[in-house]
Amino acid sequence: MFSRFYLKSSLLALALGGVFSVCAAQPAKDAPMGRFAAEQTRHIATYFPGRMAGSPAELLTADYLKQQFSKMGYQSDIRSVNTRYLYTSKDGKKNWNNVTASSVIAARNGDSPKQIVIVAHFDTYTPQSDEDLDNNLGGLTLQGVDDNASGIGVMLELAERLKSIPTAYGLRFVATSAEEIGSLGAQNYLQRMSAEEKNNTVLVINLDSLITGDRLYFNAGRNTPPQMAKRSRDRALDIAHRYGIAAASNPGSAQHPKGTGCCSDQEVFDAAGIPVLSVEATNWSLGDKDGYQQRAVSPHFPQGVTWHRPQYDNLQYLDRYLPGRIDKRSRDSVQILLPLIKELAQAHPPKTQKKK
Repeated sequence: MFSRFYLKSSLLALALGGVFSVCAAQPAKDAPMGRFAAEQTRHIATYFPGRMAGSPAELLTADYLKQQFSKMGYQSDIRSVNTRYLYTSKDGKKNWNNVTASSVIAARNGDSPKQIVIVAHFDTYTPQSDEDLDNNLGGLTLQGVDDNASGIGVMLELAERLKSIPTAYGLRFVATSAEEIGSLGAQNYLQRMSAEEKNNTVLVINLDSLITGDRLYFNAGRNTPPQMAKRSRDRALDIAHRYGIAAASNPGSAQHPKGTGCCSDQEVFDAAGIPVLSVEATNWSLGDKDGYQQRAVSPHFPQGVTWHRPQYDNLQYLDRYLPGRIDKRSRDSVQILLPLIKELAQAHPPKTQKKK
């Protein structure tokens, strides 16, 4: 149960966040690529730590994101879902914990019913056992810079840069919650999609954990048609290499075929037969070669990961031991994804009215 002190602290954070968002400079078309994404990543991590599904911080973050999308001119709404997750105690007993998670959806129509959906989760890890608590995983102090304020920051800059660009296909930005307890927000979004909307979804792009890993990875889904994988995953790698950005796709293993990803919200859509592109920073060549080990083990990263760990996944630690990484990855991600989305959504110049 969340304490009254935490609720009051979260309300204060919202007030401070509102002040910050008003004062923060809005990115112009000629602003440095990635600056707005990095600013948003830092803002969310600083003012909304402990964004566990159903927590006060999660709800306050959802409200903040809705305001950001609305200021950009998107139709934006908060969608709540009552759900639950299993908690395991030390004696092995399992009990259901009920939560109300809140996702944020922003949309803009295109010239046709077809659409591109950009997804990123904003919740931080919810401890799901006494063992998690003993290992200091998740909780109220987890800033979740890498996992996943970084994905939300990139999503917001993409939305900002695309807001005035006409496209043949519609754009939807979905900031999900409850990813850390089983992609429940993404599942709820999928369940509410009509058959027609599913058929008209050209691609779902999922952004998750873009900072800590050794390099950016672009992976398709197991069920993504080869032609769409070529137009999305392979095209993203082409754009990255054009700009000299280190990027790759999963080299393949027994559990995860070459060029495919796993273990985030995109799997929900992949299982439904919707084409997906997952974007993450990790190292698929290390450990169990499943993408979970983000970087080589070192004195500063003794487990080769930062996700779910408050002592590592925070601004002070990442700025100290990965200096400049937040700015660089924000820039690299936007530099690759912006032209890719323009291509896939068939961006075109605005129509000019003829003079009478």
